[in-house]
Amino acid sequence: MKLVAIDLDGTLFDNHSQVPQANREAIINMAENGIYPVISTGRPFNGIPAPLKEDLPFAYAITSNGAGVYEVKTGKCIFEAPMPADLILPIIDYLDTKHCHMDAFINGIGVSTFRCKEHGKKLPLPASLLEYVLHSRKRVERLQDYITQNQYSVQKMTLNFYNDKNGVAVDREEIREYLTANEQVDVVCGGYNNLEFTRHGVNKGLGLQKLAEHLNLTIDETMAIGDTENDLSIVKAAGIGVAMGNATDEIKEASDYITDTNEQSGVASAIYHFCGDSLRNHE
Repeated sequence: MKLVAIDLDGTLFDNHSQVPQANREAIINMAENGIYPVISTGRPFNGIPAPLKEDLPFAYAITSNGAGVYEVKTGKCIFEAPMPADLILPIIDYLDTKHCHMDAFINGIGVSTFRCKEHGKKLPLPASLLEYVLHSRKRVERLQDYITQNQYSVQKMTLNFYNDKNGVAVDREEIREYLTANEQVDVVCGGYNNLEFTRHGVNKGLGLQKLAEHLNLTIDETMAIGDTENDLSIVKAAGIGVAMGNATDEIKEASDYITDTNEQSGVASAIYHFCGDSLRNHE
């Protein structure tokens, strides 16, 4: 094993968005023995918490569901496959008429509108994730103007929904049908009933393949660990695909191995299960 790609929310993080000590030690141990620990996330690059970049030996990050792959220490983007403006702008026009918190991930930065922040306050998310969504975004008046005036493309869009009085996510199913009818984008759920979409064919599995090529590794020399639908492509693509104990049934069925939950340091368990013979200084 030469590379292990690790999802963040629901995988590396516990339910309070913290990294259990056992996971920390396993990642450090792995890096000290020449195995690349890699972040694999739906978040934009700047949405990766600073302690992960500064205190843990992650060399690379697959971000925005594979639409952007970065060197962690330098912030250099080594692969990008965004949605061009002519594709994303009509979609944003449609989404502007709906009730959701809408994020555009542009050049590794999460961008949203001031109007969306009001929707965001009603999202049924854990406190740590709600804090992240509300306070880590660059806020603008209109996404369309921001994209057009700066000639930007968009790596990924994330949509979060609040519930009506009956507990049904407002506008979610209508938006899902609208997006899945568009053959130019791929739509997945990244957790907590959200919707995420990238350019067609762009996913975490593609990001892993591009990173492996960059490092002159074969895909068989990689392992990936995840828990939700946006991890399906990378769990399938990796040489070894690992599902968390708290993963969806779809991820578990597609995986080669099911580890412990995120509350039980399942990442560390998987690393030692598959890489134990290569690691030293662990019990």
